[in-house]
Amino acid sequence: MEDLIGLAAVVLLFGGGTAFLISISPVGKAIGDRIRGGRQMLPDGAMEKIQESQMALLDELDAMRQELTDVQERLDFAERLLVKQRETGRLPEAGGIEQ
Repeated sequence: MEDLIGLAAVVLLFGGGTAFLISISPVGKAIGDRIRGGRQMLPDGAMEKIQESQMALLDELDAMRQELTDVQERLDFAERLLVKQRETGRLPEAGGIEQ
């Protein structure tokens, strides 16, 4: 029984010391802020810059999608032209010739 009490004391001493050291570290403070739902660690105006950057990226993505659609349409047109050219270059069917 005495060994169990001694073991519990050692665990509490080292566990408590470790918990205290973590709580005063920057990582511990960040975890505490996150749990409390505290302030964000962003400088003034950073959120607006992030939102502007996000909107610019979304606009650029829309432009790229439009360009991709245009390229796909051009590719379809070119494929149709190639198929048409191949069909006109063929010889007529053998059924149309009388012997």
